[in-house]
Amino acid sequence: MRALLALSFLSALLSPQAAMAQVAVADSGDTAWMILCGVLVLLAALPGLALRHAGLVHARSGLSVIVQGLVVAAGVSLLWGLIGYSLAYAPGSGWLGGGANMLLADLGALRDGSTVPESAFVLFQMALATFAACLLPGAVAERVRMGWMVAFALLWLLLVYAPVVHWVWGGGWLAHLGVMDFAGALVVHLCAGFSALTLVLIVGKRQAVPTGHAPVLGLAGGVLLWIGWAGMVGGWAFGASDEAATAILNGHFAACAGAFGWMLVERIDAGRVTATSPVSGALAGLVAISASASVVGTGGAMAIGLIAALLCRIGKGLLGARIDDAADIFLIHGIGGLTGMLLLVPFALPALGGVGFAAGISLGGALVAQIIGIAGVAIWAMIGSAIIALILSVVVPARIGARAEAEGLDLAQHGQQGWDFR
Repeated sequence: MRALLALSFLSALLSPQAAMAQVAVADSGDTAWMILCGVLVLLAALPGLALRHAGLVHARSGLSVIVQGLVVAAGVSLLWGLIGYSLAYAPGSGWLGGGANMLLADLGALRDGSTVPESAFVLFQMALATFAACLLPGAVAERVRMGWMVAFALLWLLLVYAPVVHWVWGGGWLAHLGVMDFAGALVVHLCAGFSALTLVLIVGKRQAVPTGHAPVLGLAGGVLLWIGWAGMVGGWAFGASDEAATAILNGHFAACAGAFGWMLVERIDAGRVTATSPVSGALAGLVAISASASVVGTGGAMAIGLIAALLCRIGKGLLGARIDDAADIFLIHGIGGLTGMLLLVPFALPALGGVGFAAGISLGGALVAQIIGIAGVAIWAMIGSAIIALILSVVVPARIGARAEAEGLDLAQHGQQGWDFR
């Protein structure tokens, strides 16, 4: 009898338990979607920004601007795999992640709360980090040494960008405060935009009158950014779903409304519309809608894109002569991101077509949280960028010589032996 009971117990222990054990398996469709979105963001970060920045500078510096961006992208991607992702997303404090995922060790079979492997999430986040860092060379184009720019971008990733990612998306203090940023208006664009403003103020203006030599390149790059933005907002749905489709639709509507808004202000201000204005307005709309692409209605998305473009173009009219921001990084990404973060609050309300706030969050509380998030990230980005830039400048001068600047960076930094990183 005892032998029979023991055999029954052993059979129950092995068979049912083995049948109940389930190994988490990623959804192949959602995984493919995340990979596609990561590639779309890289399309925006590499050829998109490279062409746009090259078209907005003098012909003698176009090649150097492209090369600076590509080298920054390569360095940031490597550093993201080494330690950047871990500082942003590994368990840590409310201010910074830990070292559990250094060299991408111990990645999960699935990203928490999703049906995609963590490796796909790493790819998507690496693309966003690369995009953010590649905005910076465009702001100070034609003035800084390549080696200095690359070193700044790498330190900026670790000391400015990764902490901000952790604060908002990695469960840090701003996330606990209730700050809402669906796809990076705060984390990516406002952070990079205010860092760009700091760089422009420290480095100073170009000697020659700024001139864009190839508007067609700027337009081509802007269109690639427009397309790549589908991945930037669609990827945050973590799958090919209704939320992803809604975010992409809202992004496109905001871009279209922004294009018309920018052209309207330009027509009133300058009496004519330039060839690059539709793309500039579209980018302002895309930056702004990134905060709320999945939580606002169609009308709200159009309104956000329009308002953001109007404010960014007005800002350009007021500040364009005072700061020499070659690619309008602060004006489009900084002001656009700030605008989008604030407009999320009213347009998320059901009365205006939005989905509403999470339980327990009031209109006033949401607005206060957004303002604190904007102020915290802007101050951190500016102070951190200033400290990095000033310390680096003690070791290596940031600015190229006056003669080299007059000749153009392509001639000054490129020779028979390759690029001069000094």
